[in-house]
Amino acid sequence: MGSEGPSIVTVHVTGFKKFHGVAENPTEKLVTNIKSFIEKRGLPKNLVLGSCEILETAGQGALGTLYKVLESAIADRENGSSAQGQIIWVHFGVNSGASRFALENQAVNEATFRCPDELGWKPQRVPIVPSDGSISRTRETTLPVKELTKSLRKTGYDVMPSDDAGRFVCNYVYYHSLRFAEQHGIKSLFVHVPLFSTVDEEVQIHFVASLVEALASLN
Repeated sequence: MGSEGPSIVTVHVTGFKKFHGVAENPTEKLVTNIKSFIEKRGLPKNLVLGSCEILETAGQGALGTLYKVLESAIADRENGSSAQGQIIWVHFGVNSGASRFALENQAVNEATFRCPDELGWKPQRVPIVPSDGSISRTRETTLPVKELTKSLRKTGYDVMPSDDAGRFVCNYVYYHSLRFAEQHGIKSLFVHVPLFSTVDEEVQIHFVASLVEALASLN
């Protein structure tokens, strides 16, 4: 049976709540609405859309939720519900200064927050995972960012690959997720989206659906 068509891809997504200077975080709305949008649109046969979680816009304070969410995907696999195929995490964050979508290649082991996070933490030049070594250590996604970018551009989206996820909460979450992904044989990607006032909500939700579909067609 396994050789008939592409293997199953389970995609889990996260977004963030509002934070300092961003009263409405587009990723909260996108991640909340994506399941019903994709179900109406129809899923590719080999795609399962898993959990859709909203994280606190905080570094250390969000880790408990983040790890619970990451581990739930592994638990599902161990229970056999997604034993076949690949598990992919896609984390969405907003870049309020951006005018296009950005697929992030890597995260850096450095927390330098320009303002306190939602739980009041404001680290400066601190390693995210001290046991990983210095703040210049990077972790890269194993997903083909260039290929995904090309495929999404063909569909008409203004999207680019990026090597800099910042040093704020987005990078913090991505670093932990990439580390977890490597340990558990899964994949992780961080995507920055603009504000709805720059690229409207309808375009953005179509983009999220197209990205998830593109991930399902990789293997």
